[in-house]
Amino acid sequence: MPVIDNAIYQGGARVATPATLEETFEMRAEHGGFAWIGLYRPTDAELGAVASEFDLHDLAVEDARKGHQRAKLERYGDTLFVVLRPARYLDDVERVEFGELHIFVGRDFAITIRRAESPDLARVRRRLEAAPELLAKGPEAVLYAVLDEVVDEYSPVLAGLENDIDEIEEQLFDGDPAVTRRIYDLASEVMEFQRATRPLIEMFTALERGFEKYGVDVELQRYLRDVLDHIIRIGERGESFRQLLQNALTVHATLVGQRQNEEMKRLTETSLAQSEQTKKISSWAAILFAPTLVGTIYGMNFTYMPELDWVYGYPFAILLMIGMGFGLYGVFKRRNWL
Repeated sequence: MPVIDNAIYQGGARVATPATLEETFEMRAEHGGFAWIGLYRPTDAELGAVASEFDLHDLAVEDARKGHQRAKLERYGDTLFVVLRPARYLDDVERVEFGELHIFVGRDFAITIRRAESPDLARVRRRLEAAPELLAKGPEAVLYAVLDEVVDEYSPVLAGLENDIDEIEEQLFDGDPAVTRRIYDLASEVMEFQRATRPLIEMFTALERGFEKYGVDVELQRYLRDVLDHIIRIGERGESFRQLLQNALTVHATLVGQRQNEEMKRLTETSLAQSEQTKKISSWAAILFAPTLVGTIYGMNFTYMPELDWVYGYPFAILLMIGMGFGLYGVFKRRNWL
């Protein structure tokens, strides 16, 4: 059902609960006060009917129809159009879910258009109805209460992000290969969170500039400034998270570099050890090859070989093999191959 709640308020109390938007339009003129219409993903026809009744600007209606807007505040005559990006932290998937909320505020109406599960505007309405002195301040009180709820719901998101950052710091030194992707994903969420919250400071500044011109109640001004203080603190924490993640990336890159250097060192040491072993094997192979070569030559059964009839041929061959072996051994020893 697109119409979540629909009421007429006067003097801080609910004086009528129309069943349809058409009844709201009629009763608003009958009872006076102001109307607060809560819509959830309305159809184009429903949004068009509301826009026609409250003379909403075409550009603002088009933004509300299309959605996917950045957080902003725009004024069209006596009507404020506010876009907020509420957020909630999903523990089961460790992810931040962002929504979108549109608010139209005029002299005698407040229209909230919710396109996500957050924030809980029913709770906001109950809170205001339980504080008639605040609700009596008019549609601006609705705007304050919704802003305050959205900002309050940022706190659990910050807590969830902070817990994720703590876990990342532990993963960094455990050598978990998945930590790089997690840092990038979390950094993306933090930046999205900053895009949702940063414009709120400018938004409150713009509201403050209109306090005197539009006769905003002094007590309500104090409430709005209190919400601004919360937003500033949230922005500072968001910025600190971004810095922590940047530092985590730097530390991770350093640790990866150190591990790569250690691996290269180990591989180099292994390669050197293998090279030394190769030298020794090659040296002994050469030493054994020399007498083998002599023995192979004299082992041939040729009829005519000069040394076969020589009296000293055998001792000469033996001495030659031993001499070549010791000679090669000396050469390799001087070159530290053995």
